Amino acid sequence: QVRLVESGGGSVQTGGSLRLSCVASGYIGGFNYMAWFRQAPGKEREGLAAVFKGGPRTDYADSVKGRFAASLDTDKNTLYLHMDSLKPEDTAMYYCAAGLIYYFSTSLTATAYEYWGQGTQVTVSS
Repeated sequence: QVRLVESGGGSVQTGGSLRLSCVASGYIGGFNYMAWFRQAPGKEREGLAAVFKGGPRTDYADSVKGRFAASLDTDKNTLYLHMDSLKPEDTAMYYCAAGLIYYFSTSLTATAYEYWGQGTQVTVSS
């Protein structure tokens, strides 16, 4: 079993920055990818960034490429998401996920992940 705990959410104004953290514990060997997703009310869960534990590969959604940066500290089992130039449309609940991903093309697909955190709210005001 893997436990994921997110932190770092909050309220910021347009153009601001936030850094989210996700600490993994439990069976760390049970996954090879960690990722960030978000879900706004009435919308589907959207994959934002996925980091491969075994190498320097990070996949990004087009909607956040250039504004968001994900990184993984394997010593601390912690995934980060640094978010810059935040917009009101970035307002959502942000989730951390972990899973065994067999195809890189599915790294931003929610159904590919087995373990999920409880989420942290990000609100961007105009």
